[in-house]
Amino acid sequence: MVPSVRLTTDEAWAVIESSHTGVLTTLGRDGSAIALPIWFVVLDRKVYVSGPARSKRISRVRRDPRVSFLVEHGERWAELVAVHLTGAARVVGDEPDLAARVASASAAKYAAFRTDRREMPAATREHVTVEGAILEITPHDRILSWDNSRIFEPEG
Repeated sequence: MVPSVRLTTDEAWAVIESSHTGVLTTLGRDGSAIALPIWFVVLDRKVYVSGPARSKRISRVRRDPRVSFLVEHGERWAELVAVHLTGAARVVGDEPDLAARVASASAAKYAAFRTDRREMPAATREHVTVEGAILEITPHDRILSWDNSRIFEPEG
C-alpha cells in the first residue's frame, strides 16, 4: 500500500510559512485565472500580500474575492512538496495595528532580499513609492497538500 503524501494541517502551514514565494491567482474581468508569483507573510493562518493600491491584483480582488494560493518546492519529483489554498481575499481597510504587523513580518522575512531604493532607477523608485494596500487571504477549511518524499519512506 502506498503511504499518503498528504500533509497534516500543521505541516501544511509550516510549509507555507517557510516558503519564500507564493503564486497568487485572482480572477480577471472575464473570469480567467491570472497567476502571479508574490512575496507574502502568514499571520494567524491567514496569508497577507502587500503591494501598490492601484495594482490590478487589488482591483481584481475588489471585483471578485475568490483566490487561490500555492507554494511549492523541490527539484526532483520525489522531493516535490506543495500546498494549495483556495479562499476569499479582502483589501485590508483602516486597520493600523494589522498593517503594522504585516509590515514588520514582511520586513523580517524579506530584508535580505530587497533592493535598496537608492540603487533603483528613478522610474522604478517612483513606481514602488506609492500608496500601498494589503490583501488578506482567508483560506477555506480544505487544504490541498502533498509531499512526494513520503512515498519513499520505509514501511513500518
